[in-house]
Amino acid sequence: MANLKQLAQSLGLSITTVSRALDGYADVSAATRERVREAADKVGYRPNASARRLRRQRAELVAVTLPSDPGHIGPPHFLDMLSGCAEHLAAAGLNLVIAPVPRGESELDICRRFVDGRRVDAMLLVRTKRKDERVEFLQSRGIPFVTNGRTESLLPHPYIDGDGFAGFRAATLRFHAAGHRRIGHIAGPQEYYFAHDRCRGWRAAMEECGLATDLCAEGAPLEQGGYLAALELLRQPSRPTALVCATDEMAIGALRALREVDGGNQISIVGHDDLAMGAFTSPPLSTMRMTGENLGANFASLLLRAIAGEPAEELQELHAIEFVDRDSHRRPAKAA
Repeated sequence: MANLKQLAQSLGLSITTVSRALDGYADVSAATRERVREAADKVGYRPNASARRLRRQRAELVAVTLPSDPGHIGPPHFLDMLSGCAEHLAAAGLNLVIAPVPRGESELDICRRFVDGRRVDAMLLVRTKRKDERVEFLQSRGIPFVTNGRTESLLPHPYIDGDGFAGFRAATLRFHAAGHRRIGHIAGPQEYYFAHDRCRGWRAAMEECGLATDLCAEGAPLEQGGYLAALELLRQPSRPTALVCATDEMAIGALRALREVDGGNQISIVGHDDLAMGAFTSPPLSTMRMTGENLGANFASLLLRAIAGEPAEELQELHAIEFVDRDSHRRPAKAA
């Protein structure tokens, strides 16, 4: 039995056009609707029942919850993505709404309110946890959704993510090749998948090189968290000569800590996210970023395909990580 993507490819039509033709929308010509129905019958295609029910009772809304905890959404790589996503969803007749989480409530509460009230056609989830109750809830309700980040869910779900493991492994190996042997990691909260994955990458590289993995400190994904974690590592009897930081915000906080200790200006450092402010720190912050053009459009495409009933296994994108080299990683490993 063909899926929606294969059916659309065989007809030379977009997934959205095929989906709307099967649902009888008047903006698709009668000839195209008949052609699509005949092709679907021929290959035995049957639309996903829950997705089709949602399309027939359209709220014309896709919601994204805005986490209330500080530091869990970075404006440059969140708001820009949402803007692009909203633009492409609008072309398909859907509006993207941002739902802030009120004090005293959780993101799960907001998800439940939208879903049980039949207020949305789909949801976009950001900053995923390894065990994410939002994902489990939406899967139990059969609601289309896409996540910005992976989870450890036993059931597959649509996502777009960067390969943090490979990126942080490569960054650590670069420091090792430059002569560093005490390479520390400033980690984000390990319940979040991105932070856990990046920490795994650093640890794997250290073990490959036969180096100790004790120079790791965890903090909140903010400048303050990076500052405090860096101070913790700098107090060690054998302090690091290089730091791999889970986020740029944490790296910027760590740079402040390095300015407060003797010899801190000799310690190399790299972050992740490519925040614009990183180019204006002292020294300019070397960083990493996820590759890919117009991620907002990618999220919109996956959301539309999820609504159309495509299998989750076909709606997963893992993007490579690339380096943005400035000055902060180039400090020599004098004390290595």
